[in-house]
Amino acid sequence: MIPMVDLKAQYAHLKAEIDAAVQGVLADTRFILGPNVQALESELAAYLGVEHAVTCASGTDALHLALRAAGIGPGDEVITTAFTFIATAEAIRYVGATPVFVDIDPKTFNIDPERVEAAITPRTRALLPVHLFGQPANLHALSDLCQAHGLMLIEDCAQSFGATLDGRQTGAFGDFGCFSFFPSKNLGAFGDGGLVTARDAEHAALLRNLRNHGSDVRYHHDRIGYNSRLDEMQAAILRVKLPHVDDFNARRRAVAQRYHAGLADSGATPPFEDGLGVHVFHQYTLLSEHRDAIMAALQKAEVASAIYYPIPLHRQKAFADITAGVELPVTEDVASRCLSLPIHPELPLETADRIAARVREAAPR
Repeated sequence: MIPMVDLKAQYAHLKAEIDAAVQGVLADTRFILGPNVQALESELAAYLGVEHAVTCASGTDALHLALRAAGIGPGDEVITTAFTFIATAEAIRYVGATPVFVDIDPKTFNIDPERVEAAITPRTRALLPVHLFGQPANLHALSDLCQAHGLMLIEDCAQSFGATLDGRQTGAFGDFGCFSFFPSKNLGAFGDGGLVTARDAEHAALLRNLRNHGSDVRYHHDRIGYNSRLDEMQAAILRVKLPHVDDFNARRRAVAQRYHAGLADSGATPPFEDGLGVHVFHQYTLLSEHRDAIMAALQKAEVASAIYYPIPLHRQKAFADITAGVELPVTEDVASRCLSLPIHPELPLETADRIAARVREAAPR
């Protein structure tokens, strides 16, 4: 079976470096907030071009901590997308605020700035766009809206590590940028991990306090915080992978270009690149009326495929109390026709050609 992502192949490529890094942590025995975490935060800040980078235990925690540090809570509204993983909106509920779901652009699948503007109310405190599948959202328009209405901008960069807009990294535009190091991400650990970037030094200090039980000094607790520290072992592994991430993303883009070519004039619509930024293809997600036939053909050929996301958040039971009457026709249309193909740095281009051929056979024009 050709998998969606091949973590074994990536480990084999970096095995000597990763094994040495892990052995170094084991020998040092400083497992919590040790030297690798400190070094990784500095290296991530330099790579992303941000003042402050604060690691944490997961991408979900990154969103939660950012919302806490932003002072968002009960009675507040945060505008976001329903076409994303649940963590984006879960974190808003964690702090007692209300997610307000708006529709997406039918080509990029990212949140539509015009719909965002129409949804702003006196209770709106922040915008939380997702750089879905690795394509930067329209941060220029969203930043303008935040400035005009006095809102916080919190970027969900879980799928966009290394993606840029006008030469700037995603996560460097907003008040906060939230990243996931889940193993399958463009920069992935060997377990959970997360990162919050912050523009403001006070926000960064608060994030560090919150992730460590509300404590800056041992046994002195300033507030109720969380146990959300990135593991030292994961930090060491991420330090090995970080210098390779641009190459990894370039290889993803090369695979995407082969898919684009192979799917031209077929009954499947390839992902759209809006040209505003550099797409890093965390997922390669096409649209087709023949989705079931494509999945069946790929399964027969022992090729994995996946639907991200089959049920939009405004149709999930968990949000039923706040979504009565919410209609997002573009989101629902995309969810009914989207399909993701295998994509990862280790996928041979010839294999991408064969997969595209199977899709064309199952989805003739």
